[in-house]
Amino acid sequence: MNINLIDLLKQKVSAMVLEGETAHLSEKSQALSSFFPILLAIFKSKPDLVANLQSQLNPRLGDIFSINPALKQEFLQQLSGTVPTENIESTLNRSIAPTLGFLETEAGSAEPSAISHLIETYWPAVSAALPHWAPVLLSALGVSTASEQSLHQAPSAEPYVAVEEKKKTGVLLPLIAFIILAALLGLIFKSCSEKKDTPPSSGVPAQTASTQPAKLQLSTGSTGDLTTCQLYSGNAGYIDILQNEIKQIFNHNTGCGVENNASYHSEFIDQDSIPSVLKLVKGVPNASLIWMGDQLSIQTANPADAEQLAAKIKPLVKNMTVMTQAVTASSTAVDTSAAISAGNTSAEKALAEINPDQIRALDIATALNMQIINFASASTEIPDANKSILDQAAALIKRAPQVHLTIKGHTDAVGNAEANKALSQKRAQAIVDYLVKQGVDPAQLQAVGFGQEQPVADNATAEGQFKNRRIEFEVLNTETGVVREVNEEGVKRQ
Repeated sequence: MNINLIDLLKQKVSAMVLEGETAHLSEKSQALSSFFPILLAIFKSKPDLVANLQSQLNPRLGDIFSINPALKQEFLQQLSGTVPTENIESTLNRSIAPTLGFLETEAGSAEPSAISHLIETYWPAVSAALPHWAPVLLSALGVSTASEQSLHQAPSAEPYVAVEEKKKTGVLLPLIAFIILAALLGLIFKSCSEKKDTPPSSGVPAQTASTQPAKLQLSTGSTGDLTTCQLYSGNAGYIDILQNEIKQIFNHNTGCGVENNASYHSEFIDQDSIPSVLKLVKGVPNASLIWMGDQLSIQTANPADAEQLAAKIKPLVKNMTVMTQAVTASSTAVDTSAAISAGNTSAEKALAEINPDQIRALDIATALNMQIINFASASTEIPDANKSILDQAAALIKRAPQVHLTIKGHTDAVGNAEANKALSQKRAQAIVDYLVKQGVDPAQLQAVGFGQEQPVADNATAEGQFKNRRIEFEVLNTETGVVREVNEEGVKRQ
């Protein structure tokens, strides 16, 4: 048989996991080469583990060593050499999901039994690739490195002298293996005794190297569909996984704007629950969600929706605090001022974090929609507080001729509908004119006024009117002429 699973894994999975890596590249590649046959040996013997890992969005090494957690650190030290063990562990973590995907493709099925059979079929090549120390480690995990096929093979004829030698070897090998295993476990026990106790995994990732927590921020529109999404993480592999989940859940081709930066943690707290949470958010109108650190913030136009959503989410994120937010009528004036300040600050920060060499229209629109442009009554004069934000955006748009935006003006339902529509058009055009004045090509922008036709909140309340008086940015697909709406999360309000 020509196929060699280990060689194919090195070609396909290693290349994917190590793409963009520069530090300790050789050591990480070698660690993966040693890890693949060990992982396949475990999968061959433990189909139930395969099923468990397939059910997780981001399976980790700790899941594989769950029956003997003390062995994990010893295993990592064996692979790491001079590289920090956390770096090697991160690399191995990122390889598990694509390895499963590769095996499913080769087996022609996602069934664990099919994957186990595939590995058994090509076991000689897998077994030959195992590091010399792997059998003892696998034995401690309850994994046999013997091939099931060998049990059904007839014994070969051997000379008498060879049989005598085999008998001696048969006595010695189990004894030697036992001694080695005992020594290994003794070293592990000693290592664990000399170190402080490590708390059991609770879904809270170890985050030491980076300075900012990973962050997911998204919102839905009036029909519950995804309208804005921004993702901040230090793990490019996980970003791709989560992007695919978001696209599938919301049936959305674009997904999130992304900031992949080493300053952000590589994992979210309770991140395996993110897809389940997003499925609950889908369909909830005018909802926004911020997943950052150990806090999950939910806001909806209808406070009752937020409470119901939070009640469903809390059992899924046991290591996080779930908060709901709502603007109350009694504090409209105070909340308006605070909302404007917070929204503008968020917009400035989001624009500053956009890589000027990788500018995407969705990233710019999402950032701009975090601010609030609070026009004075009947005025089209842009507030000074927003001009610096628009200046930031203009500098980026000028560098990216592929960025085309539609600026939409909206008003509340107070006053004459026709006059409101005209005012909303003038305000949207004022934004366009300002950006053009800063050097943006007019062909990249267009203004549309909708007046009071598309409310996002109840016009019967002051806070609802405040939400409805807004400017929204859309991404225009120049090939189809269809706009990509980006609104709601920190929607700009006039």
